[in-house]
Order: sequence, then C-alpha cells, then structure tokens
Amino acid sequence: MDCLECGHEPVVFEVDPELRGSLPGTEPGVSLCPRCLSIRPVADPPSAQPDFTPLGDGFPSETDGAVPMALLLGLLSSLALYREEISVLLERVERAGTDPLLVIDRLATDPSIDSEVDLARRRHQLEQLL
Repeated sequence: MDCLECGHEPVVFEVDPELRGSLPGTEPGVSLCPRCLSIRPVADPPSAQPDFTPLGDGFPSETDGAVPMALLLGLLSSLALYREEISVLLERVERAGTDPLLVIDRLATDPSIDSEVDLARRRHQLEQLL
C-alpha cells in the first residue's frame, strides 16, 4: 500500500487503544508516509514492531516515543482543531525520553522530506503552545 499523496511506501503500525482517542476515526492502525508525512487510518495494521528508520536518524526508534511522535506529525496540519490531542502526544513523546521539537527541527531540514505542512513554522507554534 503506497501513500495516496506521493506514492512512497509508508510506515504502518498499530496504535494503542489509549492513543486512538487522539485520532479521527476508530481504526486500530495508521500509516505514516516518510516522504510527505501524511497519515491515513489502517483497518488491519501489522502486529509486528514497526520500523521507523525510513523517517531518519532523528526520529525515535522505540515504539513508546515513535508512535505518539508519528501521530503528532499527522495532526500538525490542523493545530487549532487538534490542540488538545497534540498536547497529550507531546507529553507522551517527552515522557518516552525524546524531545519532540528537536525531532521536528530535524525533519524540517531533511532534504528527503517534502511535507505539505511548514514544519519550521509549526515547530514555532508548538513551542508557544507548550
């Protein structure tokens, strides 16, 4: 299943039930494109440990930080609509030992990423949100 936005192969993973409330819809999984950073709901996600290495060295590799960070990236296009959910995800990423603003900085400067969201601008807005 390739990304509907850009055609790259997404990272597909299961979302813990406690984090599903942060997403629109009820699907148990999500696909995140490592190129355009778009997310899509997935009805049948794999149960295996996801491989987040396509998102670069700066992205968390352990599931506890990577999944909420991936969900956070997917919600950045609607900061006003998902403000509360984004705040919860930011806290989860930080509790897992990762600086989410640093991850966004690294993704914003990664030449292999072509996000529709202006990551540098969103990072600044997130900093104000915190």
